[in-house]
Amino acid sequence: MANSKSKTQTSKLQKLVPVLLNWFSANARDLPWRKTRDPYAIWVSEIMLQQTQVKTVMPYWERWMKELPTIESVAKASPDKIHKLWEGLGYYTRVRNLQKAAQQIVEICRRRGNESQIKNGKKSETPHVVSYKFPKTFEEVLALPGIGRYTAGAICSIAFNQPTPILDGNVIRVLTRIFGIETNPKEKETNQLLWNFAEQLVSRAKSAKDSKEQKNSSRPSREINSCSFLNQSLMELGALICTPRNPQCNICPVKKHCVAFKENRIEELPNLGKRTAVTARHFIAFVVERNGKFLVRQRPAGIVNAHLWEFPNFEINGSKLLPQELFQKQFAIEATQLQPLHTVKHSITRYRITLQAFHAQAQKNSKRFEGKWLLPSEFDSLAFTAAHKKLASFAANCMLSRS
Repeated sequence: MANSKSKTQTSKLQKLVPVLLNWFSANARDLPWRKTRDPYAIWVSEIMLQQTQVKTVMPYWERWMKELPTIESVAKASPDKIHKLWEGLGYYTRVRNLQKAAQQIVEICRRRGNESQIKNGKKSETPHVVSYKFPKTFEEVLALPGIGRYTAGAICSIAFNQPTPILDGNVIRVLTRIFGIETNPKEKETNQLLWNFAEQLVSRAKSAKDSKEQKNSSRPSREINSCSFLNQSLMELGALICTPRNPQCNICPVKKHCVAFKENRIEELPNLGKRTAVTARHFIAFVVERNGKFLVRQRPAGIVNAHLWEFPNFEINGSKLLPQELFQKQFAIEATQLQPLHTVKHSITRYRITLQAFHAQAQKNSKRFEGKWLLPSEFDSLAFTAAHKKLASFAANCMLSRS
């Protein structure tokens, strides 16, 4: 029985590969990072695409590649620059790890370059240029800060056409539906099963390409990026057709191979278990003005949104303090002309956050405030958190309305 099931799965995997490759070749979106095989450019796109939609990433990627076109340029960039280029994408640990990885690559390449200049125990006096190249092996890529198994597999398959598997949310959804996997993909055994399917698919794509090239060895053949296309086809299918809600099964290229489609269980899979309960959080922010400038502070290292800028704010969950009382408690002076400015509601993972902002005037010579005083025209020089960037716009509008 088990042997029969294994043969059925093997047959299905074999049939899926050409269908996925042909579908991707005809339907792939025209995305800027698909026009290059530069591993650095592909790496940046993959990091940006984590937890972020393609349409959001595109202008960020293009701006990043214009400002920081090489690994060396990222390694040398100031923290303010990389955070400003990332401003609005969220999950800022990603960009800090990207820079750490770039610095690690530069250091490794320099060390190797220096070692290559040593002959018979002596260093050559001939000037040499160090080439800062992105590593090519899966193990080396995986060892870089901020890169996990999925990202390493994506980079190696897309940039170098290596048969390295990938498994993200889109691919999990596609594979659980095709194979009718009922158990939670977060469970260890199920997760490993999905990785095995992903690995078999990309390996078969590689074998199909090698077989075709060998058959046509008597005449030159154009390289088929089968591993790259296979992995991207799974991601693309999950993004465009096999979506979480209202999937377009009627135009799906693999519907005749899909267990969930045949058994009308599309809505049931993948089985992700119970959702984490939503938690409400409430903050009050003070947009403090003095002499036409506004007080901002930089978030410290080691916390969410580290190194980004914001207006002074305080979490008040369960507190019955009035804004005037909170202001006095935090700044040790009474607020003058404290007025409601704007309320921002947003979500971060399982948190539903309400940020209630108040505009306050500070005494001209007051020294009780820690932070940096900025004109509204200077706001764009710093990277703000998304919610506080909105407050910065309202602060600037306050100035304009009075002028």
